[in-house]
Amino acid sequence: MKLYEEIKQYIPFNEQEEKDRGEMLRFLERYPDAMYRENTLGHFTASAWIVNPERTKTLMVYHNLYHSWAWTGGHADGDTDLLFTALREAREETGIIHVRPVLDEIFSLEILAVEGHIKHGKYVSSHLHYNVTYLLEADETDDLKVNISENKAVRWWNLDEAVRASTEPWMVENVYRKLMEKTRKIGEIAEETVPGDGS
Repeated sequence: MKLYEEIKQYIPFNEQEEKDRGEMLRFLERYPDAMYRENTLGHFTASAWIVNPERTKTLMVYHNLYHSWAWTGGHADGDTDLLFTALREAREETGIIHVRPVLDEIFSLEILAVEGHIKHGKYVSSHLHYNVTYLLEADETDDLKVNISENKAVRWWNLDEAVRASTEPWMVENVYRKLMEKTRKIGEIAEETVPGDGS
């Protein structure tokens, strides 16, 4: 499976990613239905960390389930092309049209615990999301649209503001701060590789 190889080749950013990467590979090896939410122990999902071209802002939604400002994302539902899933969910949840990958490869890995909740009138037991994150770029000029089935609001945040806006402490400390740091590193690399003006 291509996804298995992509995760296997991914270089972890920190200890959290190193541990979660190993668990993800073992989960894929053990469960043929790892890409389907019918696996009630856990399943694969894809998320997007959406930034503007200047890498100074991120686009977030106020999530109905978590009652917090959060990234976009959703279930794989059998699709092993998680970049496609991340792009689809970004468009569906925010209304943006002009969105593209900054990188084609995986940007981040994390295993997320989902508490039991009601969805579409049915109880969903607590389970794990084996989540693959991609870095996407979108135009701030695109009209933003709320997807009422998923969120209550959509807006751009400055990177530091986005971290403070979230009311999920674990996500802030273990995911959003990491993504913010990685985004800034990419911005620094890009600046270093821009050719001089010859003056």
